[in-house]
Parts: sequence; C-alpha cells; structure tokens
Amino acid sequence: MYHRIKLNSSCKTEFIDITASIKQLLSASGVTDGLACIFVPHTTAAVTINENADPDVTADIDRFLTVNIDNQCKYHHSEGNSPAHIKASLLGSSEMVMIDGGELLLGTWQGIYFCEFDGPRQRTYFVKFIQEN
Repeated sequence: MYHRIKLNSSCKTEFIDITASIKQLLSASGVTDGLACIFVPHTTAAVTINENADPDVTADIDRFLTVNIDNQCKYHHSEGNSPAHIKASLLGSSEMVMIDGGELLLGTWQGIYFCEFDGPRQRTYFVKFIQEN
C-alpha cells in the first residue's frame, strides 16, 4: 500500500518541506523498522533531503541551480521549461529513508523537500513504507 499526497506549489521554483507530513503518515502506518520510499512522478519536480533548520540552504541550492542552468541556453524542447527538466533530473525523483523504532532516521538538521521547478501547480508525491521482517 502507498500514500498519494497532493500539494499546491505557489511559485515557479519552491522547496516545500514535507518532513512532518511523512512523519505523520509513518506514525499512523504502524511500521516500526524498514524503509520509507518517497517518489515524485513529475518531470519538472524532484525530492531531496537537506538541511531544514536554515532556509538560506534551500535558497542557496535554488540560486546555484538557477545560475548554472541558464534560461538563455538554446534548448530544443519547445515548451520553455527545459531548465526545470534538468533541475529535476539532477536532484532526482525519489529518496529512501531508513525507519528505526517507528522514526525516520534523518540527521538532526535534515528534512525532506518537494522541489518545484515549473510552478505554480497542483502536484502529487507518493510515500510507501516497507516493514522489515
């Protein structure tokens, strides 16, 4: 069984902290030891794990991606969102997090982020918990 979660992004580029949502789903699942798989089924969005204590970290990631993935490049894709596709490919569409004692094994400062690169849009991500036998 998996969970389908919908969210609405509000900006063209946005890092949305989804850690609390995943922790809440885990708590209700009864899974105590295993894995959490987070998957984003979009070609212009991604998921990543990084620091969630200082918002400057995600702002810096966004700034780096924007500066280095130039909108002025002559891309062949005609929809005008090639930079979003490239950013999503670089960050990736899934993350796996270990579960121990009913808790996500994240570092002290780590959070899980849904990364929007072509918003604003209504988006979906999936979460599946796998119980260790």
